[in-house]
Amino acid sequence: MASVVKINVLTVPAEQREVLEKRFASRAGSVEGADGFEWFELLRPLEGTDQYLVYTRWRDEASFQAWMEGSMKAAHGGGQGGGPQGQGGPQGEGGERPKPAATGSTLWSFEVVQSAAPKA
Repeated sequence: MASVVKINVLTVPAEQREVLEKRFASRAGSVEGADGFEWFELLRPLEGTDQYLVYTRWRDEASFQAWMEGSMKAAHGGGQGGGPQGQGGPQGEGGERPKPAATGSTLWSFEVVQSAAPKA
């Protein structure tokens, strides 16, 4: 069975980049213990776009869906506000949710057909 890759494409205005990156830094470790989780990367654009890529790799689609319905949903306030990753974050003062750092979010899904690692 091939792994699946989920790429959340986040449109982030320049003035919100630091906010987004800090939110991801503060959530470090929140997905790593999920059953079927294989890899995570937050990719910052260097030129020509305002879109960050949130790359996660999973053993299978069921593992990703279980995470989405379980710990991810709980971390994002039961699924209210925010997006699949990095937009919601913790509650602000007075219990209100902070403004999302991203202005848009699209989720891409892929199946791993080939992969390679450096030779030892």
